[in-house]
Amino acid sequence: MHEEPQIPNYGKPGTGIVLEEGMVLAIEPMVTAGRHAIRVADDHWSIYSQDGSLAAHFEFTVAVTENGPRILTPWHEE
Repeated sequence: MHEEPQIPNYGKPGTGIVLEEGMVLAIEPMVTAGRHAIRVADDHWSIYSQDGSLAAHFEFTVAVTENGPRILTPWHEE
């Protein structure tokens, strides 16, 4: 499903991997009704809110193009 490199959606500005034309990213925000802390299941894939509060997980697919980012998520309207 997802390929390397893994690019976390957190960190310090100006650090991390430089985005290059041709990359396709899965941006996966998680919104919780409680605190921001999460826990990762034993399968190393499933993620839950650490405090057990309700959470929603979304995924947006974005391509890095020569003209800037292009949102590929099917339900996105331009």
